[in-house]
Amino acid sequence: MAKTNKISRRIRELSMISNGLLNTRHVVLAHIVPMRRCNLACTYCNEYDKVSDPVPLDEMKARIDKLAYFKTSIITISGGEPMMHPEIYEIISHIRSHGIIAGMISNGYYFTPAKIQKLNDAGLEHLQISIDNVEPDDVSKKSLKLLDKKLKWLSEHADFHININSVLGSGVKNPDDALEIAKFAVAQGFTSTVGVIHDGMGLLKPLADKDRETYNAIKKIGAKSYARFNKFQNNLVNGESYDWRCRSGARYLYICEDGLVHWCSQQRGTPGTPLKEYTWADYDREYNTEKWCAKDCTIQCVHQVALLDNWRNPQTSLSDYNNRNGGLKKDTVAQVLSAK
Repeated sequence: MAKTNKISRRIRELSMISNGLLNTRHVVLAHIVPMRRCNLACTYCNEYDKVSDPVPLDEMKARIDKLAYFKTSIITISGGEPMMHPEIYEIISHIRSHGIIAGMISNGYYFTPAKIQKLNDAGLEHLQISIDNVEPDDVSKKSLKLLDKKLKWLSEHADFHININSVLGSGVKNPDDALEIAKFAVAQGFTSTVGVIHDGMGLLKPLADKDRETYNAIKKIGAKSYARFNKFQNNLVNGESYDWRCRSGARYLYICEDGLVHWCSQQRGTPGTPLKEYTWADYDREYNTEKWCAKDCTIQCVHQVALLDNWRNPQTSLSDYNNRNGGLKKDTVAQVLSAK
């Protein structure tokens, strides 16, 4: 069964890339937050709280339906900690009911064999777990020592693809831990990636020499996957800007727990439009206009989506775009109907 799922998943991924290259007018990846609350409090993270309630299931379904309207290829559930949502399996099933690839980002604490099987049954296709260190410290409790048993259960029972991501520059005591985590992940049959820490605006914080050495070592052992297309990081780890065309707000959407569309998790409020009111006019504006933060951005998923379009459709400033298009235009009835 696991082998069959792997083949089917790979076919769907290749189809997603092909569709992305052939057609620029659909969302490739959307991150959606059903639960901002988290059981942990990693000091470098600004994407959680300790008090908020889960988004109601009906509201989550409506948001997923709207993302299906934009022909979204992948929806990744993030948080907070999404496994704390009491109806997480129903949310995943609803994503899959639209034929959309379903992913999730988790800290790994809530996995048991029974819950892993429920995720299999719901149709989850990709899981990413971030692990920051081998032993827990004051910065992070996302530690290999605390998650070892959970990861082995995932290796034994999960039908979905699993990627282990480490973050360099977060302030953990031993940066070399990231290399040990990557080796463990590959030994379990998972893929391994490494991210570069950003500041509160999602912008570059230059790495120390030791972090750069660890980054290069991890890149050599990580298994190949779509997530490995991250050459932009070679510039960033050396403190250099990267020239690219950010398509956030269009090809990539970040939907917060309040149902608002943002460029990414670090640029909340831009544009800050409710998803239920988001139109193809909003999509076109964000696709065609430059982002002020792009050159020093370290958000991997946004960079990876942009690879589909970096070679075409040069962007312009927002003011020039509005001057050419007479300001922000709402969709016509014909546009809405043609998108269905």
